[in-house]
Amino acid sequence: MPQSPPLTSPSRFILGTRGSPLALAQANETRRRLSEALGWEAERIAFRVIRTSGDAIQDQPLAESGGKGLFTKEIDAALLNGEIDGAVHSAKDLPTVLPEGVAIAGFLPREDVRDALISSFADTIERLPRGASLGAASLRRQAQALRLRPDLRPELLRGNVETRLRRAETGAIGATLLAMAGLKRLGLAHRARARLDLDHFLPAVGQGAIALMARSDDARALAALAAIADADTLWALTAERAFLAELEGSCRTPIAGLARLDGGRLRFRGQVLRTDGSESFEIEREGPASDAGGIGAEAGRELAARLPPGILPERG
Repeated sequence: MPQSPPLTSPSRFILGTRGSPLALAQANETRRRLSEALGWEAERIAFRVIRTSGDAIQDQPLAESGGKGLFTKEIDAALLNGEIDGAVHSAKDLPTVLPEGVAIAGFLPREDVRDALISSFADTIERLPRGASLGAASLRRQAQALRLRPDLRPELLRGNVETRLRRAETGAIGATLLAMAGLKRLGLAHRARARLDLDHFLPAVGQGAIALMARSDDARALAALAAIADADTLWALTAERAFLAELEGSCRTPIAGLARLDGGRLRFRGQVLRTDGSESFEIEREGPASDAGGIGAEAGRELAARLPPGILPERG
């Protein structure tokens, strides 16, 4: 096998990222880990901020605008054009099928996978006022909340973390749900009224993980990013993404999935809901971590076979 080029300090290594405070926090974490692991000077690891379609569209649900990939396609294009060496994404934003020539180099160690409740009215979903508005852009979060409280009124809420926090904390909306991982990375964990339990709020596939991307033919960039990747997170997301792929997961269906490792065993739980929260369908599987992809794919196929018509989009 050909050897990878030596990972000497580059004159410049460019990471592509979105420009939100959370995206930049994730890029900074990646830069710090690269510098520490490889001995590269941090100043040589540069950022290129790229505005994506998902950033530009703020007035409609992602499902109506193209779904998954809206936060990645412009960054993928810059990667394939050689404008950047690597890319940093929230793993839950990755489409199930990556563009040809783009590869996952690994994932940073996963943060807290739970959702957080943000509200000025209550510290639990159950205690929100009757008929309170729930601001969210995620169909999964809406469906899970409606499953507990069918009287809540979903309302589209887009924007960066601070914008959504402000809307909920000022009482402009009854509540919103945010990823605990994002709050922690921004130093805002104290603003969560509650961390929601996984029994009722199973997270989105990939939630809490940072994905590191490179061109599939760029051995140097792949090796550099792999040097800071976390093996357990890779196994977990391999299972979760295989589950999502079997369901042809998109932003049009509320889907959740979480894999966890215990020693060499991987335990997976997946969920599909009706958008109004009236029904929930779940599956659990476990097996050796080395079969992560098979475990996730099998769970996806079995759950898809059990779903009533109309839950998943028609397959083309």
